[in-house]
Amino acid sequence: MSSVAWLLLLLPIAGAVVLLVGGRRLDRIGHYIGCATVILSFALGVAIFLSTTGSAAVDRIHSVQLFSWFSAGTLDVNLDLRLDPLSLTFVLLITGVGSLIHIYSIGYMAHDPQRRKFFAYLNLFVAAMLLLVLGGGFVSLYFGWEGVGLASYLLIGFWSDRPAAASAAKKAFLMNRVGDVGLALAIFLMYKEMGTTSYQGVFAAIPTVSPAVVTTIALLLLLGACGKSGQVPLQAWLPDAMEGPTPVSALIHAATMVTAGVYLIARSSPIYNLTSDGRLVVTIIGAVTLLVGCIAGCAKDDIKKVLAYSTVSQIGYMFLAVGLGSGVYALGILHLLTHGFFKAGLFLGAGSVMHGMNDDVDMRHYGGLANKMPITFWTIMAGYLALIGFPFLSGYFSKDPIIEAAFSAGGAKGALLGGAALIGAGLTAFYMTRLMIMTFFGESRWKQLKSADGRDYHPHESPKVMTIPMIVLAIGSVGAGAFLATGNRLANWLAPAVGNFEEPHPPVAKTVITIGTLVVVALGVGIAYLVVGRVPVPVTRPEKVGALVRFARADAGGNAINEALVARPGRWLGGALVFTDTRGVDGAVNGLASALGALSSRWRRWQSGFVRSYALSMLSGTFLVVAALIVVRFA
Repeated sequence: MSSVAWLLLLLPIAGAVVLLVGGRRLDRIGHYIGCATVILSFALGVAIFLSTTGSAAVDRIHSVQLFSWFSAGTLDVNLDLRLDPLSLTFVLLITGVGSLIHIYSIGYMAHDPQRRKFFAYLNLFVAAMLLLVLGGGFVSLYFGWEGVGLASYLLIGFWSDRPAAASAAKKAFLMNRVGDVGLALAIFLMYKEMGTTSYQGVFAAIPTVSPAVVTTIALLLLLGACGKSGQVPLQAWLPDAMEGPTPVSALIHAATMVTAGVYLIARSSPIYNLTSDGRLVVTIIGAVTLLVGCIAGCAKDDIKKVLAYSTVSQIGYMFLAVGLGSGVYALGILHLLTHGFFKAGLFLGAGSVMHGMNDDVDMRHYGGLANKMPITFWTIMAGYLALIGFPFLSGYFSKDPIIEAAFSAGGAKGALLGGAALIGAGLTAFYMTRLMIMTFFGESRWKQLKSADGRDYHPHESPKVMTIPMIVLAIGSVGAGAFLATGNRLANWLAPAVGNFEEPHPPVAKTVITIGTLVVVALGVGIAYLVVGRVPVPVTRPEKVGALVRFARADAGGNAINEALVARPGRWLGGALVFTDTRGVDGAVNGLASALGALSSRWRRWQSGFVRSYALSMLSGTFLVVAALIVVRFA
């Protein structure tokens, strides 16, 4: 089956090309073409996956060379596909969840006049992500990396007539470029030190490189991963990306773009295994990010932004896991997969709520929707319980082991990382319970309100083309974790790509950590109930709040940090360069020209045509020459 793996890429690419080139004549059937190509790609991925499941570990890795991209000096770059447990796992996630999101989009975008173009961009997004995970080297990964960035720019700014959407697309594009610089420099450094950029070549040669260079490469790769996965300090673009259509949010947050950073670090495990400093920085970034995301999520009233910050924090858990290094990479991938199910379900559920509430995203305008939207309610409930780690649902099997692994780091490091992960679990329970109460329970506040366009609210359930994908994702939210974690099924499958899994050994019994985590989660749920469940929810946001709430509302300082570290220095640097150019370079040239012009003007006046003037000039010149000779002679 591996010989036809190129069809995985070709199908969504062909769909995007046909939809873009076909023009308006395909408006009536374009969404079917978009869905069919991704579903076929998923079916092919399943077939390739099944053909390898019975193979021995060494036989699960295949390389399929398609063609030579380019040669430059001693550098030869080929487009070859690497089929191994890690890439195939991502292929199933991208195409499987991507197919459900495509189907959901048929209903969600039913009345949008640009629906054909939207599906073309979705296909382009899926194709770029598949290239990213299937490429056999860092250069092909980089092409997919940039393709994902382009597709996200097109999709986030899809409603370009909205200034907020255009601004969010630009912000995402620019902040991702900051991270991309790190990835590009890492690839350049690999070629300089090892003469190759293929995975096979780099991983074979990396033990011969000096430790300082290995750490540098690891940190540069981490910078790229932070940009694409919305990690501190490059997380501010991710919540703003909610300006795009909701299916885009689900695709970016659950199955494609934000997972790319986790994939990059897991794929580069042979590099990170050699640098404890590099792994330490990854864990710190993950721990800080998961807390920042949780804190910001606690104060948001926009239902999509709450989920967006939830993504930031959950990706933080994944970074924390893969940063813990050898033997624990599989835990990060396990949480990535379960997160793909429940986060996609939560976003599609949020889209269903908006669909029934005149596209209003303010949870303060909701309340009492559980009876009006029963399918949406129960599917979101499944995702909510899975996300907070309710016993025996998906999040319980994927997040709790990360907390155990963090404590297993030992000493102060283990206490800090484990403590951060534990606090994050409690905060997650708080903001998600707040979301559920404000949306589905309590007083129906929408009855006394009108939407921004002056319409009354008539909340209703979404059509089947939207609810069926939500039900499928809810089933995954409930059962995927148990299926993948039982008997270390996923960890054993991934072993040929990321190394053998090693059970964490925390300083206290795992049962104690599990019970402690459940207690913290219960506290988060209880506090949320006391804050928003037992008192009326104001329909407008209170302005008189404490410093902690103001800090959370300000995105936990994300934009302020970017403003201080990047934007403001950038403006200063730009101003200095403009001043140097206008007053320095241009000023010197223009000043010299003005001086010559003035001198010429005065010289022209001297050429008057009067003999007496010329005689005076000659006499003056003679005096000057004589004076100069005297000075030289007697000096």
